[in-house]
Amino acid sequence: MPELQTSYTGTVAKGYAGMIANGETSNRISRTVEDAAGIAFGKPVYRGSGDHGCTATVGTLATFLGWTVATSAMAPVAGQDADEYQQYDTATIITSGAIYVAVKGAVTDGAALTVGTGGGAADLVGATAADATHIATGWVADETVTDGLCRIVKR
Repeated sequence: MPELQTSYTGTVAKGYAGMIANGETSNRISRTVEDAAGIAFGKPVYRGSGDHGCTATVGTLATFLGWTVATSAMAPVAGQDADEYQQYDTATIITSGAIYVAVKGAVTDGAALTVGTGGGAADLVGATAADATHIATGWVADETVTDGLCRIVKR
């Protein structure tokens, strides 16, 4: 078996993108990944074009499904990226609960989350007013973070 990690830091990480943050009640669904490039863990996902499909292409509030949940059930495969669902994989998506995601910019505890669509400061997940049309309804930051891993919740 190939070695996945051969060195360790002295500090334990608080989590990783797509990790379920705690044991509180959550709701999870599954969908088939349509994107040829796959979908990384902890990313927002939207309804795909096919039945039971999902995509990472930013859609509308009406097509927003939730966030991809990380899994250790998928073996590493040569030529594929780790920490993501590949095309045609069945992705686990959290629609409510607590999960870690990477945010861009500053978010404060209780701030509503938005999903960016461009390549600038408003890109990625955060609390940017420029993304007002792409609000992840009900999802809020559960801690104060700038450019990093943030626990988010929808209760």
